[in-house]
Amino acid sequence: MPTIEFSHSDLERLLGKKLCLDNFREEAVLFVKGEVDGEENGEIKVDIKDVNRPDLWSVEGIARELRGHYKIEEGLPEFKSRKSGLVVNVGGKVEKVRPKTVCAVIKNLKLDDQAIKQMIQLQEKICQTFGRNRDKAAIGVYDYDKIKGPIRYTTFKPKELKFVPLGFSKEMDLEHILKEHPKGKEYGYLLKDKKEYPVFIDSAGNVLSMPPVINSNYTGKVDEGTRNVFIEVSGHNIKHISVALNVIVTALLERGGDLYSVDVKYDKILTTPNLEPRRAELDMEKCRRVLGMDISGREMVKLLRQARFDAKLADNKIKILYPSYRNDIMDERDLIEEVAISFGYNDIEPEEPKIYTRGEEIEKELYSKKVRETCIGLGLQEVLNYTLSNKKDLLDNMRIGGELVEIENPISSRWSVFRNSLIPGCLRFLFNNKHVEYPQRIFEIGDVIKIDKTQETMTLDKRRLSVLITDRIMGYENISSVLESLMNNLGVKYEIKEKNDKKFVKGRCASVLVKGKVVGEMGEMHPEVLENFGLEKPVVALEIDLEVL
Repeated sequence: MPTIEFSHSDLERLLGKKLCLDNFREEAVLFVKGEVDGEENGEIKVDIKDVNRPDLWSVEGIARELRGHYKIEEGLPEFKSRKSGLVVNVGGKVEKVRPKTVCAVIKNLKLDDQAIKQMIQLQEKICQTFGRNRDKAAIGVYDYDKIKGPIRYTTFKPKELKFVPLGFSKEMDLEHILKEHPKGKEYGYLLKDKKEYPVFIDSAGNVLSMPPVINSNYTGKVDEGTRNVFIEVSGHNIKHISVALNVIVTALLERGGDLYSVDVKYDKILTTPNLEPRRAELDMEKCRRVLGMDISGREMVKLLRQARFDAKLADNKIKILYPSYRNDIMDERDLIEEVAISFGYNDIEPEEPKIYTRGEEIEKELYSKKVRETCIGLGLQEVLNYTLSNKKDLLDNMRIGGELVEIENPISSRWSVFRNSLIPGCLRFLFNNKHVEYPQRIFEIGDVIKIDKTQETMTLDKRRLSVLITDRIMGYENISSVLESLMNNLGVKYEIKEKNDKKFVKGRCASVLVKGKVVGEMGEMHPEVLENFGLEKPVVALEIDLEVL
């Protein structure tokens, strides 16, 4: 969760009222989904508990939110914009490198030390968290008075262009910046294997930056004397980077600046930023039912306006406009949450349920416990692996193909899909424990996730058991004997049928059937699979669907 720091006096100045630390700690911080982590010399450290609210990752956003809850300024914030006349021409060459950008100009800013600290903090928090460590979104802020438009967003070869990077005093070409500048070393991997690197450059030939790595020392240095700034956000998805731009622009507008739009020229012109509010609708009866409170429509409207929404009654629904910097409103539940936050979670009266309920373990867990005890009795050691995995382990290393349930925006390719089998994770476990004494006899009981288009979520969780044994000498009969002992202890009658499977040795694997239905498989792992996982000794494996049993 993002942790931010700001000055107590700066918060009071932006809020427009005195707010003692005790009041902030006990009440105000709850309105911004936060928790005070510490206070020292007038500085407050707050842990924000919502990674989907980047607008709250600076004191400006917190002050704007609290002005609503303290009834200083309720309803939808208004942001007026004029045309700057600045054009950013996006070259076709960036399409294969870092294809998208959105931009803005803010004039007449009054920046002091606290404002600059907050701007840098917000910029870094957005880039690290919301921007996935600058991959999905990277922000550049520049002294607008040093820029001569129009600006080009294009690419240059590694040794084709030189400029002085921020914090340095000598010119360096793009390649050397990636190798020698601290930020180049940290973020250069984002441009790895690219033949040309993205650059913002003005019509006078002054380089603004090489995104997402580093600004230039000339235009990219913003201090207390800066009055007008140019802001750009680069990335791969217009919607994603537009939210980042809206967040940092609206934060700076809290410092008294005037907003000017920029024409970003692709095949057609995109005028940014777009701060038009978005529409939503709330069913009042659903809100009452979810919160368990008999609350009137007028009260809901009042609470939503305190959350900085525009809200109006319309029959049994509330028509809502919410700010463009809010990226977390996905359905009615998010709106109901805003009503609850404004009302105050601590002010909601708890009630005992009026229905009789009885808690008990579900059958799947009871059966899993029985299987676990049986496996331990057979001399097997239990292991626990992650449900998230990667395509290479699940498909390529296992010599098979197939579909997997994928994460849309994974932080790492190593954890990008849900596992469809327990065996790959156990093979990875054996690799990590090659130094341990042999034989190694392990089992895992856990869930796999399969694609099932008949389900509401398009996926289906299945509880499975896997058993793997490895030693200097190991064969099919070793795993078949484990299967026999397991099924006898569980009182399950089964049969086996020869099968062909690329992950196993041909002729040394079988399907496991119960009442004529395939419930699992077992066999000797193919030598190529063992090599893919870095294993040198033979491995036999078994995997069974426990839910069918």
